[in-house]
Amino acid sequence: MLKINEIYASIQGESSHTGLPCVFIRLTGCNLRCSWCDTAYAFYEGNDLTIEETLQKVETFGLGLVEITGGEPLLQEDVYPLMEALLKKGYRVMLETGGALPIDKVPEKVIKILDVKCPGSGEEKKNHLENLKLLSPHDEVKFVLLDRTDYEWSRDLLQKHDLPTQVLFSPVYDKLNLKDLVQWILEDRLPVRLQTQLHKVIWSKDTIGV
Repeated sequence: MLKINEIYASIQGESSHTGLPCVFIRLTGCNLRCSWCDTAYAFYEGNDLTIEETLQKVETFGLGLVEITGGEPLLQEDVYPLMEALLKKGYRVMLETGGALPIDKVPEKVIKILDVKCPGSGEEKKNHLENLKLLSPHDEVKFVLLDRTDYEWSRDLLQKHDLPTQVLFSPVYDKLNLKDLVQWILEDRLPVRLQTQLHKVIWSKDTIGV
């Protein structure tokens, strides 16, 4: 049984898959309280669904890309058989995780988006950095940046770890100017991908279920 906050279809707003139609499964609950969190509504609210009921709901959208997100989806043990079931049905599966819990049990074929917490989040001490050793080339690492301090912290961490993955730098929406972040990336010649939250550009920063 899974506690699910919402299941909906939208355009993928983040990662290197930005712009692709996608079904989102948002699981309830989170072990972190990031200062800039935009999904606090998923901390407690949700409905209990079986894996089969969840699959049936996903199938109604007729899309091949599915992202499991939260909250923190890895808090729920049944997320693992859910991922296996989605893969078995031929879906391309993404997992967005906050990086504080081990990812060693996540199926290899799942595209993991590992969100490393920067100092501005207030949760950087909870990063499980051993996860960085478990990433595959199809996975991605995301840094959500609040300010210049977060940028420098992320840049320095990247210099210590030889990651095989795509690295994403994402500014906290309405807090860090995109032009500033672009300038810093170019000055340091960082091999990272700039991203913004496309869904907030299309709708608004307060709209949910998109």
